[in-house]
Amino acid sequence: MVVGAAIRRGRTVLAQQRAYPATAAGRWELPGGRVEPGESDVDAVVRECAEELGVGVRVGAAVGPDVALSERKVLRIYRAELVDPLAEPHPHDHQALRWLTAGRLGQVDWLPADRVLVPALRRLLRANGQGAADG
Repeated sequence: MVVGAAIRRGRTVLAQQRAYPATAAGRWELPGGRVEPGESDVDAVVRECAEELGVGVRVGAAVGPDVALSERKVLRIYRAELVDPLAEPHPHDHQALRWLTAGRLGQVDWLPADRVLVPALRRLLRANGQGAADG
């Protein structure tokens, strides 16, 4: 299982630009990574956001469909919000970060698995003021 975070701030969601491998460099994705043995999805999202971005997050419900990455691996995205709303995420292993509005989601070159989630991200951003961790 691979998990990711749709970190919402107001009417924007955080995307990160890959630095490597060469086949993915320059393309965009949501923060996240593999769930370690014995780790829950939620714990993995929290750990990955701390490692990749240096921020704490509160994790909510899943967003959009699960996306098959291979026969044995699935990507699941969860709603999230920063524990400290004034915290600024930093791209520890990525080229850049960008807060995207619903209208700008289609303007970045997403990795294929993340591109599948763009309609669900648009719905999340257009939801009427719901907090990211509101189930």
